[in-house]
Amino acid sequence: MSAIDQRAGDENPNHIWFEARRRIFPKAVKGSFRRLKWAIMAVTLAIYYLTPWIRWDRGPHAPGQAALVDLAHRRFYLFAIEIWPHEFYYVAGLLIMAGVGLFLVTSAVGRAWCGYACPQTVWTDLFVHVERFIDGDRNAQFRLAQAPWTPAKIGKRIVKHAVWLVIAAATGGAWIFYFADAPTLARQLLDGTAPAVAYVTIGILTFTTYTLGGLMREQVCIYMCPWPRIQSAMLDERSLVVTYKTWRGEPRSHLKRHELPDHPESAHGSALMELAADATGTARLGDCIDCNACVAACPTGIDIREGPQIGCITCGLCIDACDAVMTRIDRPTRLIGYTTLVDEKLASTGAPVVPPLRRLLRPRFLVYFGFWASIGLAMLFSLGNRSRLDLSVIRDRSPIWVQLSDGAIRNSYTIKVRNMENRPRRVMATLSGLPGGVVWNEQGDRKLAGSSVAFFVDADKVAKVRLFVAAPRHGEEHTDFSFAVRALDDEASHDRQATVFERPEDER
Repeated sequence: MSAIDQRAGDENPNHIWFEARRRIFPKAVKGSFRRLKWAIMAVTLAIYYLTPWIRWDRGPHAPGQAALVDLAHRRFYLFAIEIWPHEFYYVAGLLIMAGVGLFLVTSAVGRAWCGYACPQTVWTDLFVHVERFIDGDRNAQFRLAQAPWTPAKIGKRIVKHAVWLVIAAATGGAWIFYFADAPTLARQLLDGTAPAVAYVTIGILTFTTYTLGGLMREQVCIYMCPWPRIQSAMLDERSLVVTYKTWRGEPRSHLKRHELPDHPESAHGSALMELAADATGTARLGDCIDCNACVAACPTGIDIREGPQIGCITCGLCIDACDAVMTRIDRPTRLIGYTTLVDEKLASTGAPVVPPLRRLLRPRFLVYFGFWASIGLAMLFSLGNRSRLDLSVIRDRSPIWVQLSDGAIRNSYTIKVRNMENRPRRVMATLSGLPGGVVWNEQGDRKLAGSSVAFFVDADKVAKVRLFVAAPRHGEEHTDFSFAVRALDDEASHDRQATVFERPEDER
């Protein structure tokens, strides 16, 4: 029983004790994975902060912002793509792709998303670098945390938190720029004329970014995020994860292997005699010198040598830290590295290891990838072949039909034609499947009516047009037919909608 458990039992056997949070000060490391994290951080932050400022010319009738969620007009713009409300299935498709993509990445390389591209990871990493720049590296931060509150310490704390708040406010500000024209909204924010909801949104996002990225940090990944609990269903023994090679590192020692004596008469002879022996009976030491460099570099404070655990986000910083130590003591690198459990067992026996890329070509990965790719290809095909006209038809029900002076029967319809181009277009509506039928609009004359009628639809607008359709008295009581619309400037832009023509019941 641990001391804390003993104390709990002594004071109150029914009381549950929780370990207090240990503040984590990750040590700065250099290496290939740190450079990769730098690159991903730079790219993702640049995309987030700069995308709202990219201009895209869509003509005089559409907004000029490349990425815009236009809630007022219920429209979503992304460069040359424009999504209307009735096309929300594209957004649903993107969300499905994101979910399947997360399963795909996790089944292949574990929590790589968590370690490199998750917003919590990116902003926490940014805040940690700011703290390191102001307070110093790990040891300096430890000393500063334990030091009394002097003017120097207070000044550093004020500067650090002020920079964090600036970053958090910039994060919240960048988010709202996706929902309005960025230059216009920026001017309104500065002169105090922006909508109140803009200031409230910035305030909420500033608070959450500052709290989650600056104050809570690893607690979000370990306790709040549900993905560590879900990922166990995605991983198996062939998934790439960050692994400590126990067979090579154990037993640990503070001694450097190349400095060990060759005979037991030396000063360390007794320690050497106590070491485990290899297959030839020769005493040996593992490569791990128990320097804890991997623990010091971990942003969540775990010890990767204890095996897979929920706090590991597979960021690879422990690999860089360990490789640096192995290089200094002249031992092979990758004592900690990305590998699979299968390959780890093979390597421990000296058997050949399958290359990591070949490990990806397995049924689970291929199924996820095939599903993910099929959704993307289907969406691209649909986007490339969608019509830029959309038609909906509503038949008037009061009255259902009207008999004209010449005996013909007239029905009334309201059609809505959506022009999804950023220019006004002349559109032709044509009857199809109604023998002897003619159509005209409210401004037209039945005497001049024919099987089609033309009208204009403004750019990026929906035209609501009332049409009258007349057909001979004798015929089926319910006659199915359809309206077809096409743009006169583009034969590829067309749509069709079925409806019904009502007549009075024949008198027998």
